[in-house]
Amino acid sequence: MSEGPPTPNLLGASTSPYLRQHADNPVGWQEWGDAALAEAARRDVPILLSVGYAACHWCHVMAHESFENDAIAAQMNRDFVCVKVDREERPDIDAIYMNATVAMTGQGGWPMTCFLTPSGKPFYCGTYFPSSPRGGMPSFPQIMGAVTEAWTQRRDEIDSMGQRVADHLEANSSALPLSDVGLDDSLLTHAVSTALDDEDRTSGGFGGAPKFPPSALLEGLVRWTERTGDDAAFDAVRRACSAMARGGIHDQLAGGFARYAVDNDWVVPHFEKMLYDNAQLLRVYAHLARRTGDGFARRVTEEMVEFLQRDLKVAGGFASSLDADADGVEGSTYVWSPDELIGVLGEHDGRRAADLFGVTEVGTFEHGRSTLQLAHDADDPEWFDSVRGRLLEARSRRPQPARDDKVVTGWNAMTITALAEAGAGLRRPDWIELGAWCARSLLDTHIVDGVLRRSSLDGRVGEPVAALDDHAALVTALLTLHQVTGDPVWRDEGLSLIDTAITAFADPDQPGTWFDSIDSDLITRPRDPVDGATPAGASLMAEALLAASALAKFGPATRYADLLDQTLARAVVLLAKVPRSAGHWLSVAVARVAGPLQIAVAQGEGSPGDLAAHARAIAPGGSIVVAGKRDSIPLLDGRGTVDGADAAYVCRGTVCGLPVTDRGALLQQLA
Repeated sequence: MSEGPPTPNLLGASTSPYLRQHADNPVGWQEWGDAALAEAARRDVPILLSVGYAACHWCHVMAHESFENDAIAAQMNRDFVCVKVDREERPDIDAIYMNATVAMTGQGGWPMTCFLTPSGKPFYCGTYFPSSPRGGMPSFPQIMGAVTEAWTQRRDEIDSMGQRVADHLEANSSALPLSDVGLDDSLLTHAVSTALDDEDRTSGGFGGAPKFPPSALLEGLVRWTERTGDDAAFDAVRRACSAMARGGIHDQLAGGFARYAVDNDWVVPHFEKMLYDNAQLLRVYAHLARRTGDGFARRVTEEMVEFLQRDLKVAGGFASSLDADADGVEGSTYVWSPDELIGVLGEHDGRRAADLFGVTEVGTFEHGRSTLQLAHDADDPEWFDSVRGRLLEARSRRPQPARDDKVVTGWNAMTITALAEAGAGLRRPDWIELGAWCARSLLDTHIVDGVLRRSSLDGRVGEPVAALDDHAALVTALLTLHQVTGDPVWRDEGLSLIDTAITAFADPDQPGTWFDSIDSDLITRPRDPVDGATPAGASLMAEALLAASALAKFGPATRYADLLDQTLARAVVLLAKVPRSAGHWLSVAVARVAGPLQIAVAQGEGSPGDLAAHARAIAPGGSIVVAGKRDSIPLLDGRGTVDGADAAYVCRGTVCGLPVTDRGALLQQLA
């Protein structure tokens, strides 16, 4: 090791609230970049990479125990170049080193702690390390000491390990293979039935604890039901949506859903609330309400939009998350005892509310307190609304969880799509306007010199370039807004952006495969086609291509359709083998096999828009629905009104029916 002063803490100017939480640490943190790698090479020390996010409970614990400890910080500064990464701002960095962590330890999670060579190759990885030995775990200082000893005494072993891990990461970032199986109803039937085999028919959802909302899969099952009438698939959707919305994972007072439940019955959540979860669930519940007319599903949808507006709306879009903790205590904002309910509501209403919300003396959480559940609706809606309002007001006086105000492009784009679809399907134009506001904010702030950026904070855009999922999700959002508003600006912006994404992320050597990151200077260029908590960038790209192939002019539309089919051909193996991890792929595949279904409504001067509104309310999810004057957009070329009445033209792929002018005839064509 060569001597040289470590870099001081440089996180104060970051656009990531998570990184700024660490700006006062005595650790010389800096952001990922060439400067950090160069300093490690100059000082001849390893890089200590710490990855987390603002709503991560154990990230906060490790920060308090270790990164705020002067002695531990001194050891970090002396022996390492210390780099902090917000996984939400740099998903490419997170993906690479999470794969390394899993390869080395068999499991991953956050906080993630990796030790790297100055070239960025990982040679030792883990997650949370305590500040002192605990439960058989070595302390963080002990880990650092062992790494330093190996670095100075056994460098050959470290270099060899780093190269082996880098080779492993490169080998496992290869593209999905092509399959001999075709994308058809037979494959989709297999994918759906295989996924349903894992359903928890008693408690709802799929698999066991911890239970995550299966948002993408539920959307795919709704679309499959609308295409085939499969009651078994739709029953699974209804069971899951009911169980989640009535469970403790759903905020019964303020709307919104927590990230996951720690138990099998959706009772106790990990209390952090993520924008991406709520965006995807808003889409599912809105489609459920649209399809069934179910009042409870509609109420959940309305409350989720209220949650977005009240709790997550910030300058430039929607904030990323709310923490699980308040004043360092997880869930304290949200849980209640019977006495606390009585203290707010009075004896009679308090006991009645405790019974309704499942709040017991024993408690469902910790220290005799309970999450609020709603096993059944209240008999008196007015009383229920009064109780919720009084409890929410009392709750607002408790310590509140911190909010990560970072505006992430992809997550906001998914929110825009959900708002636009929900607004169109449930006839709430104010929701469409909210989505349009968010889209305009992203276009105005996140595109800099023609390049889409990943995130912003307080209107100031960050340096990281947007990933594939950001580009693809925003394309879909813009094209959805075009469909529900008729404004050609959204279409033009979306088609321009998809061309940029194709150039930046497509693998020219393997058609239909996509890199997740634009950065080719990393030790490997990540690409993960598996849908997780958010859809894979590639599956989001497939959705964007599907919409573009229907909305673009003839030449580009053919190109987009070819790319779509090449992309879906790569997803066949996921749908065949791991359909639960291919929920968004299922959604796109169902829409593609259906045609895709296209409904173009030709409108005359002064049209009230009733036929178009009806089309949007009854069209299956994944359909392309547009309205406008004759020749105003490609789908209306040569298509006009019939005898002066608005007319709907329904096509499945390249096969079209005769125009219809009334609701009944339109419904018949969609059956």
